[in-house]
Amino acid sequence: MTVTPKIRLFVEHPLAEEQQVTLSREQAHYLFGVMRLTTGAQVALFNGQDGEYRAEVVEAGKRGGTLVCRDRIAPQSMPPDLWLMFAPIKKARTDFIVEKSVELGARRILPIQTEFTNSERIRQDRLQAHATEAAEQCGATFVPEVTELHRLDRLLADWPEGRQLMFCDEAQAGAHARLPDTDAPWAILIGPEGGFSDAERARLHALPYAHAVALGPRILRADTAAVAALTLWQTTLGDWR
Repeated sequence: MTVTPKIRLFVEHPLAEEQQVTLSREQAHYLFGVMRLTTGAQVALFNGQDGEYRAEVVEAGKRGGTLVCRDRIAPQSMPPDLWLMFAPIKKARTDFIVEKSVELGARRILPIQTEFTNSERIRQDRLQAHATEAAEQCGATFVPEVTELHRLDRLLADWPEGRQLMFCDEAQAGAHARLPDTDAPWAILIGPEGGFSDAERARLHALPYAHAVALGPRILRADTAAVAALTLWQTTLGDWR
């Protein structure tokens, strides 16, 4: 029986049998300096397009290295067309939301600036790297894009046609969550720690494609709400059904 390599690595490189993959300095440091791999060791590679491949280390150095793909061990698997939109909070809890969004199957992650958002800046590159690490750890073959910070009002003004919006409204606590059974693309919106403003809530309730839901009888922290909302959507409309 063929054993899947324990170490997985995302690469921005085409993958196919006998394809050579040149490592960056950072990747070489991780594989050969941190994980102590040597020539002949096996690594699982994925790039978000070609599935997952078993690759062999053929050159190992401190500043670089080369892998060769031997065979494909998993097909490309895409999560549902689901966006996770959330207002950034404290650094560690924002990292948690990004990590769990990847694990729970979001296809795109959008930090959102609302009227009550506490954090006005994010490090998009750092959050994207965190998403990549989460995909490597959880067995995903796709890495969601983490976008720059979007203003909620501008995003709603330019909302893509046909995409449904599930927004988690703490004012609905205790109500039963209902979502229309549709194959349309979706987005989930999690508000900031201070909740949505009255104007934002009124605008959201007025949108024909928006659906307000409660996440149980208690008001949840923003990071907990993200996990609960993703789980609710996946079990109702996503790939957990």
